[in-house]
Amino acid sequence: MLKALIFDMDGTLVHSDPVHLEAFAEVLKDQGVSITEEVYRSKIIGRTNEAIFATLLPHLPAEQQEVYAEEKEATFRRMAQNLRPLEGLLDLLDWAEARGIKIALVTNAPRLNADHMLEVLGLAGRFKIEITIDQVERGKPDPLPYLTAIEQLGIQADEAIAFEDSPSGMRAAKAAGLFSFGVLTGLSADEMWEIGADGAIVTFHDRALWEILEHRAAPQAS
Repeated sequence: MLKALIFDMDGTLVHSDPVHLEAFAEVLKDQGVSITEEVYRSKIIGRTNEAIFATLLPHLPAEQQEVYAEEKEATFRRMAQNLRPLEGLLDLLDWAEARGIKIALVTNAPRLNADHMLEVLGLAGRFKIEITIDQVERGKPDPLPYLTAIEQLGIQADEAIAFEDSPSGMRAAKAAGLFSFGVLTGLSADEMWEIGADGAIVTFHDRALWEILEHRAAPQAS
């Protein structure tokens, strides 16, 4: 029986990657680092800031990398003022809430970003559980953020469905034992299948999603 839906944030609730790319480019231009689509896909998407800035600025000490990370997130929040939820998300949340299905957020973003994004998207207060990078010792691709959400929701992994857009996020969700949909805001369906996705969707209106939801939410015969 389906008891919870667990969502990543960036690239899943909203197509925010173009804004993140712009923020990285602005903050790192003084270091001569060019943030192209390929760099974003291969070195940034879904990773923790610690890992990202260690990769992009290996010549700097960790303390200075952290300063750049904080500046990038502040720049992103300044830029991210007019984003809208991914198509079908609000309908899905309404459907879940009407059936008593819990909804949770699991993101590698810091708490300040999560609060800002949920406010901009009109989603503040809608998630029963919100797990940000500040609350766990290890971020995705480690399964710990998802395992923490499952524990706080008081459910088993097979009672939830996860939604992810990145390789690290999908690997984390699958390692936690979750049936997981890849949201195709950044990767192709083939790339999602390759890293273990159980399904792939372009929006939350996709029939492939609703066939699974309706089946798993239906009362089980005794």
